[in-house]
Amino acid sequence: MNYLEKLIESSEESGNCICMGLDFQQEYLPVKSGDFHNDVESYCKDLFEAMSKEDLTPAAFKPNIGYYTIHDKPRKNDFSGSITLSSVLDLLEEYFPNIPVILDSKRGDIARSSLNYAFEAFESWQTDSVTISPYMGTDSIEPFNFENKGIYILNRTSNSGASDLQNLVLENNEPLYKKVASQIIRWAEKHSGVGAVVGATSEKELKEIASFYASKNIPLLIPGVGSQGASAQKTIEILKEANYPIKLARINSSSNLTHPWKDEDTPKDYLEMALDNIASLIKECQI
Repeated sequence: MNYLEKLIESSEESGNCICMGLDFQQEYLPVKSGDFHNDVESYCKDLFEAMSKEDLTPAAFKPNIGYYTIHDKPRKNDFSGSITLSSVLDLLEEYFPNIPVILDSKRGDIARSSLNYAFEAFESWQTDSVTISPYMGTDSIEPFNFENKGIYILNRTSNSGASDLQNLVLENNEPLYKKVASQIIRWAEKHSGVGAVVGATSEKELKEIASFYASKNIPLLIPGVGSQGASAQKTIEILKEANYPIKLARINSSSNLTHPWKDEDTPKDYLEMALDNIASLIKECQI
C-alpha cells in the first residue's frame, strides 16, 4: 500500500481528517515525577486506552522529535528522550495499528546527509512519513523518496514569521510559496508520497495552494488549529471551496488535544478535557 492509499484508508476508517500532535512538555504532564519517560508513557497509556474505548481515532499522529530528544544527554549515556519516543510509537502501534505516523523533524541536507535523515525517519523510527525542508532543492529532497513512504515539504507554514521569506515576491510577481508549490508538484510526479505543509493560520494562502493542488494528489499537512488560533471548521470550508480531496488532508492540533489546560497545575478532570477536545475536533473534521 502506498502512502496516498494509506491516507485514504485511515481517513475512511476513522471517519475524519485530523492529525493529533504528540508534543509532550514535562511541566504539563498529569504525573510529574521528574522521570519524563515514565510520566509520558503513563499518560499515553491512559489517554490512548480511553480514546480507544470512546472510539476516538484520529486519521494521523505527529510527534515532533525535538520534544523528545531534548531530554537526551548522549555524553552522559542518557537517551531517555529517544526511549520515550520509541515507547510512544510502540503504544500507537498497539492502540491504532492502521493509522499513519508523521515524524515531524523538518530535516533537509544534501546527498548522503539527507539519506541519513531519511533512514532515521523510516528505518530507525519506522514512521510512515516525515516533514522536510525544501530550501536546498532537488538533491536534498530525492533521498527521502522511499517506497510507500510520505514526505511533507514545508510550503507555507503556520508560524508568525512565515511571511519573512515564504511570501517574498519573485521577479515574475509570483510569491515564493507558490514557486515552492510548483516544485512540489514536479517532485510528486516522481514519487506519489510527496505532500506539503500549509498552515491553517493563513487562510488566503491555504485556499490558493489547496486549489493549486486539488487535482494533483498532493497530501496536505495543515498545522495551526487550536492553540495557534486557526479554526478547524473554517479550514474544512476552505478545502471544500478549493475542491481539494479532504481524505488526503491532515488538520493538525497538538497541545490543545494532549494538554488543553493552560497552566502547570493539572486539573482533576484532565483526561475528560483532552477527550472532549479530541472528540470536538473529530466532529468538526468529519469526512
